[in-house]
Amino acid sequence: MPKITLQKYLEEYLAKITLETLYMVGVSAVIATIFAIIFGSILYSLKKSHHRANQIIYKFLDVIVNIFRSLPFLILIFWLIPFTRTIMNTFTGVAKFTGNTAAIVPLTIAAIPFFTKIIENALVEVDDDVIEAATSLGLSKIQIIMKVVLKEALPAIVLGITLGLITLVGYSAMAGAVGAGGIGNFAIIYGQQNYDLNAIIYSVVTAIILVEAIQIIGNLIYKLVK
Repeated sequence: MPKITLQKYLEEYLAKITLETLYMVGVSAVIATIFAIIFGSILYSLKKSHHRANQIIYKFLDVIVNIFRSLPFLILIFWLIPFTRTIMNTFTGVAKFTGNTAAIVPLTIAAIPFFTKIIENALVEVDDDVIEAATSLGLSKIQIIMKVVLKEALPAIVLGITLGLITLVGYSAMAGAVGAGGIGNFAIIYGQQNYDLNAIIYSVVTAIILVEAIQIIGNLIYKLVK
């Protein structure tokens, strides 16, 4: 296989692998954020509760979330193969892998506990005086969380989700190593398997630019909502 030149990379591969990466990261991040808002709000409510039973439930759920957060992503991919095959009718790591869509399953499951802790920590940082003021207005607990706490925590949530997106870019590259598309797949096929150092360099530079773009956009959104 001939070496990949910069011109060929820019013309034939750059847009394709970037869009594949953004597809996997974007869809999994949206799904994970929705679940994380729900789970993070539940953890926040339990943590703030003064009832002993709720505190026990919180500690149990917190341990579960931390266990899933600590699982290495590459191991998680293989562990979830039966589950992924069931709900997507395909799975990672096979010759006829339909790739990017199937990779969304492990990416989402890896992101949910990480994003959940981001949401929970952001909610916990909200000033108690704001919550007391909302309580005095007669708002219910759900209304306080949805209309007051989440709104106050939004800047911290934006920064946290930005960090989560950057982490997912790295995870998507690992998914590429077992069959998904994107930057990681290009680096494996054209860089490692073809012994093409240029292909690896192009992949690294593309990943860095993508991460920087996500960070810049995240910072801009943070300034808008702050």
